[in-house]
Amino acid sequence: MKFEVKTDQKIFSDKFSFAGAISFFTFITLLLVNISINLSKLSRFYEINYLCNLVLVDKSSNNFRKLSRLIKQPKKQKLWDFCREFTK
Repeated sequence: MKFEVKTDQKIFSDKFSFAGAISFFTFITLLLVNISINLSKLSRFYEINYLCNLVLVDKSSNNFRKLSRLIKQPKKQKLWDFCREFTK
């Protein structure tokens, strides 16, 4: 009577490669999300800087409205103070 033990090494390598692929895609996804969040913060900073410079030079109500929406500050005097501090 023969006794054979089947050892299938392919099952372990398939599971390892599947776990590696999931880890890789998770890493790439988290990296792209982090980059997009940082780009949105940077974009918001430059937009505030641009609008503050516009408000200090050109005092149109449209610029005040855009800036007040962006920084959530409805009062013009506080907008002025914010822009003076921001552009220093």
